[in-house]
Amino acid sequence: MIAPDMATMLSYVFTDAAISSDALQTLLSRGVKNTFNSVTVDSDTSTSDTLMLFATGAAEARGAKKIKKADDKKLDDFREKLDAVLLDLAQQVARDGEGARKFVEVQVFGAENDKAAKKIAFSIANSPLVKTAVAGEDANWGRVVMAVGKAGEKAERDLLSIWFGDIRVAHEGRRDPDYDEAAVSQIMKQDKIVIGVDLGLNKGKATVWTCDLTKEYIAINGDYRS
Repeated sequence: MIAPDMATMLSYVFTDAAISSDALQTLLSRGVKNTFNSVTVDSDTSTSDTLMLFATGAAEARGAKKIKKADDKKLDDFREKLDAVLLDLAQQVARDGEGARKFVEVQVFGAENDKAAKKIAFSIANSPLVKTAVAGEDANWGRVVMAVGKAGEKAERDLLSIWFGDIRVAHEGRRDPDYDEAAVSQIMKQDKIVIGVDLGLNKGKATVWTCDLTKEYIAINGDYRS
């Protein structure tokens, strides 16, 4: 049960920095967009969904002046490091999905806008057919095309290009003329699989992280009793 907004997860981040609670909340709300709210394991969510950011007060006790505004330039470095921590934690969740063997990064670009790109990325990341193809180490780009189409966002077959890793497998809606099955098979054996999709429409882009769907996932959840 891992999907935005997060899911069965209790996450706590602490800092000694002297920052007001309002500023911390703003930074956290901004930071989750491309981290915790960009991961999915199975598209199912839960009521037990919490991410909290705390300032311990240690720096303020040492005499540091409290920063009250989230847009204060003094927080630029803190913001960058906070986002890095959130991303690392979020990706660990996807890597540790039930029965997961492969970590999957879905990159969508060339969409009408960022919102459309993210919807398409989640459609790919949540597709059981895409996820089982990854588990079976099969670069089945037709399943990716299916997931793009069912997202309900604008897409044109003849503009579509798809990559597995750094190998383009489809271009302009067709199998890439330089397709090398042996090379793609080696990509699919890796622990991390990157699926890239270019819609060729505009500048919208998004990245989502997930994992494969294995027999172990079914066994874990099939044997579960409440």
